[in-house]
Amino acid sequence: MTRPHRRPAPGERGSGSVLVVGGVGVLTAVLVAALVVASVVRDAHRAGGIADRAALAAAVPLTLGAGPDCAAAARLATTDGARVTRCSAWSDGSVVVEVSVALGAAAVRWPGVPVQVTARARAGTE
Repeated sequence: MTRPHRRPAPGERGSGSVLVVGGVGVLTAVLVAALVVASVVRDAHRAGGIADRAALAAAVPLTLGAGPDCAAAARLATTDGARVTRCSAWSDGSVVVEVSVALGAAAVRWPGVPVQVTARARAGTE
């Protein structure tokens, strides 16, 4: 037995289009938010790598008994697009370098999203 085709009421015409547009809008917002989070995570990992390399560069003179070369760390960080915010020697013969990296262009300036990420690394002779 088949049902007769029901004609939509006059106020219901086009309501499917509105629902589809709303669904596409929600999906777009979720995807944009996911891309912003992915961009922040990528830049945080990038900052960690730069901090590691800068700490190693600063620790090279420690093998010769000299103090850390914070200028070398700053040069390396600047070349990689970061800025050294702290470079200090510890009493155990190691050096700690902290770098700051500005977020990439993909990160929209939304409330709660940081403008920059920082990372810290430690290197020494042991």
